[in-house]
Order: sequence, then C-alpha cells, then structure tokens
Amino acid sequence: MSNKILLRKGLNIPIKGSAVNQIARSISPDILAVKPTDFRGLNPKLLVKEGDLVKAGTPILADKKHPEILICSPASGTVKEIVRGEKRKLLQILIQTDKQQEYEPSNAHDICTSGEAKELKETLLSSGLWALIKQRPYGTIADPSKEPKAIFISGFDSAPLAAEMDYAMKNEFDNMQMGVNILSKITKGGVHIGLHADTFAGSPMHRLQKAKIHVFDGPHPVGNVGIQIHHISPINKGEIVWTLDLYALVAIGRLFNKGVFDLRRVIAVAGPKVIKPAYIETLPGIAIKEIADFADTSNEVRYGDEVGVRYISGNILTGDNVGIDGYTGIFHNVITIMAEGNYREMFGWIKPLRSKKFSVSRSYFSWLMPRKKYNLDTNLNGGERAFVVTGVYEKVLPMDILPLYLFKAILAEDIDKMEQLGIYEVIEEDVALCEFVCPSKSDIQDIISRGINNMIKEMS
Repeated sequence: MSNKILLRKGLNIPIKGSAVNQIARSISPDILAVKPTDFRGLNPKLLVKEGDLVKAGTPILADKKHPEILICSPASGTVKEIVRGEKRKLLQILIQTDKQQEYEPSNAHDICTSGEAKELKETLLSSGLWALIKQRPYGTIADPSKEPKAIFISGFDSAPLAAEMDYAMKNEFDNMQMGVNILSKITKGGVHIGLHADTFAGSPMHRLQKAKIHVFDGPHPVGNVGIQIHHISPINKGEIVWTLDLYALVAIGRLFNKGVFDLRRVIAVAGPKVIKPAYIETLPGIAIKEIADFADTSNEVRYGDEVGVRYISGNILTGDNVGIDGYTGIFHNVITIMAEGNYREMFGWIKPLRSKKFSVSRSYFSWLMPRKKYNLDTNLNGGERAFVVTGVYEKVLPMDILPLYLFKAILAEDIDKMEQLGIYEVIEEDVALCEFVCPSKSDIQDIISRGINNMIKEMS
C-alpha cells in the first residue's frame, strides 16, 4: 500500500438515509436538462434551436472565448425548450429523448493507442468530454492551451450521503484504465488518484496502471480533490492542475474503448426523507420527478409548523436546491431528499438535554453518542450574526491556510492578501464544512465564490 496521509481535521456529519448498495431501478429519462450553469467560466453560445434533432454527443453549446470547448447532448432526441432567466441568461436546454438512442460517430477508438497528446486533446474537445475536466485554481473548465503540472482524481467521496464510488464503479474498471491511459499521455506530471485507507484493499482502483496512487485517512473533507492536492502537491501562484471525477474518467474510457459519447452512470438517492435509499442507473440531467416516488412526502409537523421536502441535486453541503420541478447536475453523484427547516423553535438555544439534536460543539449531550445518526433538516438554528473569531473553521479545514483571514481578505477585495492566504487552493466545496459549523451563520461558500470571481476578473 502507498504511504498513508492521515488528516485529523474535519467532520463526518451523522445524518440518516445512506443508500444501500443495490440498484433500485434503471431510468431512461423522458426529458433531460443540460445546464450551462454547471460549468464555471463557460460563456455559452447556443448551437441549436428548439425543434432541432440531436444525437448523444451532438454539440449544443460552445464557449464564446474558446469555441473549441463544446457541451454535448447526453442523449438523442429533440430540443424541446430553451430556458432563460433574468437578462436572458441561459439556464437550461431541455431535450425530449428518443426511446432508441443514437450516437454521434467518433474515431476515438482508432487512435486510443497510437494517438499523440495533441490528437487526443482534439478528440476530447470535439467529443464534448473536455468540459468535464476542471482546472485549479478556481475550478473552471480546463484551458486546453495550457500545460498542467499534474491531473488529480479523487477515488472516493467523503461528503454526507454521497455515493460509494467503489460500488458505483464496480463494473467500470476497463473504462477507468483506458481513461487513465489517455490522460497520462496529455500531461507530463502524471495522473494522481486518491483512495481511502478503509476501502483501499477492496477497491479495484488500486490496481490501475499508469496512475500514482495516494492513500488518505480521516473525516470529510478528506475525499475532496482540493484537499488531496494540498497534501500531495500544493498549488502555487502561476501553477495549474487539472481535476476530474470518476464519472468523467469512465466517460473518457468509454469514448476510446467503444467510440461513443456515453454519460450513463450509477448515482445514489439518499436522505432522511427517502423511503428506501438506494442507487439508480441513469443519465445526468434527469428530472427530479423521475425519482419523486422515493420521497416520503407525508405531512410532518415540527414545533407546531408543517415542514416540506427539499430536493437537492448533490450532497447536503454543496448541492443545489432544485425542487421537485428541477433537474440534476452533471457533476453530482447523489440526489438528497430531506425535510425543510421552515420552522421556529422556541427557546431552542437553552435546551441542552436533547438527544435528537446534533451539535458540533458540546452544547447538547449528542457528543456522548458518537455513532448515532440524526434526522437532520435544513434549519439554520438561528439567524446571521456578527462575523467573529472563534477558531471553529480551523478545526474542520485540513489545509495549511488561515481560513478566517482569507474570508476577510475576500470581503475587503484585497487581491494581494487573497493570494497570500490561499485563494489558489480552494473552491466552494473545500470550505463547505466551515459554513456548516459557522456560529455566525455566514454564507462562506458564497464568500469564496465572490473571491474566485474577483480573481478571474483581475487576472483576465
């Protein structure tokens, strides 16, 4: 086994509703949504109009700044609707899918062994899979004209209720290996894969060739690729790395193994309001209504108020609240269903003898039951307060940075301080736990997002 990197800082949130390792159903969705908002840094240009016929792999969006970067349809069908928001911002392209799927032809299989780096990049760009590769700093779509110092992939997800990736990828070893083979040809720094110490021995990923395996142990956010990068090869000013998730790695493998653009995946449906948490096999961008029957929507009353149900594409820390009429995101491995926190609890802060409430501190006696799972909801348990120094951020962020001072530098729009304090190393998901434990109820992820957007403007 590779040398183990032990992280002691972090927090595993004890929430009920983890998915059991079985596929409840395979869903061939009637309507799919492609969401430009999933891709940071994309300035989308529409390539289709309503009524156009598309195949799986047909380009439907291009980046105005880098027109070679394409976003493709995940399925064949008809462009049903183009949804816009305020100021005509492009939000979604809805595709009515065909019962029989057709794929755009690709010569990727013919060049998988003999292709050079340039040719492989061009194939990934023309296929639409390039958009699934992210670039650090900032988490934008990777710039194909730049050379990364390495490519990083996290082989597990430690977020609350996230899909167990060894289970989701149990039949994809050959495609993962092909994906690693291709990526290793387009970077001189190699492909680095992080695995968890608890599942390392049973994971087929430790057998991947041409990849540098790193073993991590510790609580969430140990599964975040940004945390792994920080402990393997921190990002300095002027350096870039590329990252991608396992679904993207498998899709690249399928492209070069089979010559098709195939984004089909196994994801979890989990959460306290799921009747039988399990996995589904489907495509990204499915309608939440396709899995609505998983949810327990019976009336529930908490502290005198009737609570509703929240549908989240992604995990409880970083996912998107899409609602019952929404669609899943392309970078999410779980659909989380939980109760809304739309109630007020009288004198909640002075009731210490409570066994049904989870507390990060020892405010409640829940700390005496470390293995208990809780029926958590979205209640903030208080309103926004003064932004004060408490030291709680440092306890859940396993990085050698000063998070509070970074957040304050962002609020002050001090570019130099932001650089010195680690803005190049973090994106929103890396500080999500800081937001969860924040006694001030500050929107920490929004602060980081503002900092990244300011850096992108400053450096452009």
